[in-house]
Amino acid sequence: MSKLVVLQPTKQPPISLLSSSLSHFNGTKLCQIQYKRKVYQPKGALHVAASSTKKILIMGGTRFIGVFLSRLLVKEGHQVTLFTRGKAPVTQQLPGESDSDYAEFKSKILHLKGDRMDFDFVKSSLSAEAYDVVYDINGREAAEVEPILDAIPNLEQFIYCSSAGVYLKSDMLPHCEIDAVDPKSRHKGKLNTESLLESRDVNWTSVRPVYIYGPLNYNPVEEWFFHRLKAGRPIPIPNSGVQITQLGHVKDLATAFIAVLGNEKASKQVFNISGEKYVTFDGLAKACAKAGGFPEPEIVHYNPKEFDFGKKKAFPFRDQHFFASVEKAKHVLGWKPEFGLVEGLTDSYNLDFGRGTFRKEADFSTDDMILGKSFVLQS
Repeated sequence: MSKLVVLQPTKQPPISLLSSSLSHFNGTKLCQIQYKRKVYQPKGALHVAASSTKKILIMGGTRFIGVFLSRLLVKEGHQVTLFTRGKAPVTQQLPGESDSDYAEFKSKILHLKGDRMDFDFVKSSLSAEAYDVVYDINGREAAEVEPILDAIPNLEQFIYCSSAGVYLKSDMLPHCEIDAVDPKSRHKGKLNTESLLESRDVNWTSVRPVYIYGPLNYNPVEEWFFHRLKAGRPIPIPNSGVQITQLGHVKDLATAFIAVLGNEKASKQVFNISGEKYVTFDGLAKACAKAGGFPEPEIVHYNPKEFDFGKKKAFPFRDQHFFASVEKAKHVLGWKPEFGLVEGLTDSYNLDFGRGTFRKEADFSTDDMILGKSFVLQS
């Protein structure tokens, strides 16, 4: 009788979590040395008023990151306006959020409906309001940011959600904030935006998350694993499965965005934000299983070069080591992630997928291609 044989990776810890101070890479210590030299006296930094009540505009804010950020800002007493196209409800009650908390938040949040690509509208509407601070959560290109800066010449702070994807691929990890960047990366628009901010007379802060996860995540990160675990299917992972990556919980990202607000040490600075620990692909599959209360999964490794998946994505992560140091944010901002990986995945599962809610239906078509070939090879 034919039997599917799963190739096992090299022996590793049960959940394969690796500390961000992993001595094998000797990267974090180097990052610490670099930020100590670069950060405390930032050249040309502007003085920022203490984080008193601010009139804050969030570009975006109804899908994922902004949902959690806006709540923290409102709780701190700020006047918060969401700039969106109005295609989605401006607010939604979160799982586990009390009726009274949601009602209070909903009563205080403001909405400005418009298309940020309508630059004339952006300039006219924003100049009329004179916001103190702008959080740009969904900006992708520098051209989308320039009208905002033009409209609010006296802006106290522009806080930008960039991406760790701007770093140039390297054998020297973890990525530090002063590492080389890749002008050809798919996140080059964010890199160009950072360059624009540097060139303008504006007080800015850029946050570079790695992979973000948590309730309401619209990217198939943890959801990709949860679908397969719930269906009791093997989990196909490319190559050896010992590729190291990093995830950060959306709520920890939101608190980091709060930590830079009105913070002089954040003036004209870039910060990597993610979880403190790194994890292998195999370890992530096991961590997702533990978070959802599933048995340890069957893992099947495959060579992606042996398949033609067309335009479909067979695995939700880039097939390489990819992780960044968060030491600068910890030491300069006093920020520290609240969630460990398994704890954070459990939070995501319990408040989202475990309740039967998810963004994308399961699609196992690429899995079937991989598993079908593996079955034939092992017959």
